[in-house]
Amino acid sequence: MPTFDDINLFLPDVWAGHARRTPNKPAVVCGERRVTWAEFNGTMNRLANALLASGLRKGDRVAVLVSSSVEAIEAMFGVVKAGACLIPCSSLLTPDQLAVLLNDGGAEFLIVSADLRHLIDPIRDRLPALRADGCIGVGFEGGGWRSYTGFLEGASDAEPDVHFAMGDVFSIMYSSGTTGLPKGVVHTHRARQYFCVSNAVEMRFDSTARALTSTALYTAGTWLMVMPVLFVGGTLHIMRHFTPRDFLNTVARERITHTFIVPSQITMTLTETRLEDHDLSSLRTVLSAGSPLRPDLKAKVLSHLGHAFYELYGFTEGTSTLLRPEEHEAKFLSVGSPLIGQEIAIVDGEGRRLPPGEPGEIVGHGPGLLREYHGKPEETAAAIWRDERGRTFVRSGDIGRLDADGYLTILDRKKDMIITGGLNIFPADIEKVVSEHPDVLDITVVGVAHEKWGETPVGVAVLRDGATATADELLAWANARLAKHQRLTRLDIRAELPRNALGKVLKRELRKEFSEQGA
Repeated sequence: MPTFDDINLFLPDVWAGHARRTPNKPAVVCGERRVTWAEFNGTMNRLANALLASGLRKGDRVAVLVSSSVEAIEAMFGVVKAGACLIPCSSLLTPDQLAVLLNDGGAEFLIVSADLRHLIDPIRDRLPALRADGCIGVGFEGGGWRSYTGFLEGASDAEPDVHFAMGDVFSIMYSSGTTGLPKGVVHTHRARQYFCVSNAVEMRFDSTARALTSTALYTAGTWLMVMPVLFVGGTLHIMRHFTPRDFLNTVARERITHTFIVPSQITMTLTETRLEDHDLSSLRTVLSAGSPLRPDLKAKVLSHLGHAFYELYGFTEGTSTLLRPEEHEAKFLSVGSPLIGQEIAIVDGEGRRLPPGEPGEIVGHGPGLLREYHGKPEETAAAIWRDERGRTFVRSGDIGRLDADGYLTILDRKKDMIITGGLNIFPADIEKVVSEHPDVLDITVVGVAHEKWGETPVGVAVLRDGATATADELLAWANARLAKHQRLTRLDIRAELPRNALGKVLKRELRKEFSEQGA
């Protein structure tokens, strides 16, 4: 008996549908440039067809190193429409680090913007998988680079003749890397479809959504805005560079409905501006993610944007929790409960599931999980925890606890936990105390080797403008309020903390620095 095809939902088909239904609606806005859905989909199609005409085959890897712009979005998702595997690249890496990443991913084509060309030219001869004609320059050409506009010229804007399967690889995303050069996280089309659906439902995205991004487009955190708003056929607004005033002015001018902002940006915004001086009435979702938000900052944000404020904890591998606006009052110190379709558990060092209230490693399960770490079977196996039913959960490396209602509280990263004299110290506990000093704008604590105690906590603080506290005064103030085993051995005052693209403090750099100094 004849039957219909087993039809699945693929994101390239969704984007094409928006172009047919709302061709003149803005899809992507960056600065003065506004690109309609018809133009956006047509450019993605031309890129996909040009790649296919150049010999790209389904499943080949294409790396994109393009600064925040319309072209960055076109390039990333045009690659996907060609049936290729997308590798978004960080502009914060050194050329040597990029060489390792690109060789690990096996990139055959490389799309790079002019302002980032200097990161690739020194290493091009060290990329054996890269095709001789595979270097495409956005805004430049020559010296072995093909012009992006020239590459697209003459290519068809018709839908590429590519047939997808849910298990096809969508992307290899290299995580933010607070503990070294990150591993390649492999996600399939099925996982990315779930990512779009779950976040759109949870954070109230619809076709009227206007989402604003101000963080790097290659990060998983930024994709929390990018992918749902394109999935529902809304409009994506891109800020090339973040300043608090420009951010708030853009929200008011463009009537932004959704935005993602990391804790360091929240700190800057609350320090440099008065939220009440700006029209933020259009906002219905303000998402904080990247690292846990300090309670004092969270209280200030809630006083202005409590109706719209969400806090998300998650990791690139594909598990997350969300604290929704209506839950803040009852679960203020929590980062929420799992998104629809996901499950979180807490396990001890022996892999046993722990009851509510007990701290341990956070593990997660759900439809958005990675398939594997690219080319790293041992690391993949080590990241798997199986529950009583044999289901695979991914280990997070973070320490937390669940309450009786299933809400998660983050205690610290497993690798950041300090063990002194046999006692476990969570840096977040010390950071919370130090942040209560009126002169402290930001604070981080790391563990450094100690001859007697094994490890000892050391702090680095950033002061508010006009603050007068000295390092010794702040150290004495903090230690008077900390438990004996938590007391800081040293506290430095600096102008800023080292951070990655999503605002996470690079504690490894501080640990290395203090270790070399013999702190």
